[in-house]
Amino acid sequence: MSDLVLSETRGAVALLTFNRPNKLNALSYALVDRLMAILDRIEDDAEIRAVILTGAGDRAFSAGADIAEFSESVKCGPDAAVKAFVRRGQAMTARMEAFPKPIIAAVNGIAFGGGCEITEAVHLAVASERASFAKPEIAIGITPTFGGTQRLPRLAGRKRALEYLLTGDSFSPQRAHEIGLVNQVVPHGQLLDAAFALADRITRHSRLAVARVITAATRGLNVSISEGLAIESEQFARMAATRDAREALDAWLAARLSR
Repeated sequence: MSDLVLSETRGAVALLTFNRPNKLNALSYALVDRLMAILDRIEDDAEIRAVILTGAGDRAFSAGADIAEFSESVKCGPDAAVKAFVRRGQAMTARMEAFPKPIIAAVNGIAFGGGCEITEAVHLAVASERASFAKPEIAIGITPTFGGTQRLPRLAGRKRALEYLLTGDSFSPQRAHEIGLVNQVVPHGQLLDAAFALADRITRHSRLAVARVITAATRGLNVSISEGLAIESEQFARMAATRDAREALDAWLAARLSR
């Protein structure tokens, strides 16, 4: 059986590809578990500085959870469904959100349900002009389960998020950009180039500083401003003691003096 998540490394960037194109890259339990294992490996690999996620084929980033699979869990009762389906999906998106290396979604097509929730959870996203987004769970009588009721309102605002959560209507990549779900919309053929260019703009900086910024922004998002400032101060203090910070400051000062 082909690998459910393809993995290749280009320089300091890992490209991960959901590999179920005949199923619109639906997020089966096995695919999610495989993705989590790969992220564990990448976190420990000092040579990899950033991650790009995309989908195999020309149709979908990911159409969301594998409905046929999770419906069997639902038949076993709420407790079984929460354990097998909800906890697994929430652990995946939480892992992405807090991952210490930047994760960039390269959304090449349909990003519905769980595919949209991955886009919400990762740090940055670039969308093809062919991409399409939706929160269609309500059409099958359930709520979003991988964090969609929580992250989309934080990104887009409550009323704009509820429009998509309550109607299930799809929306364009341009609209996704307007509401803050993606950072860029680019021609389809330029998608991966744009994602790698964005990764390169980040990986030229200290990997430790990048990790501290991600931690401060992620942990501070859902606390009071005073708590967030304390988190910011903590991350600065941890960074200020490093060689990376001293070398970057010395280089900046030397460059300024040489002008």
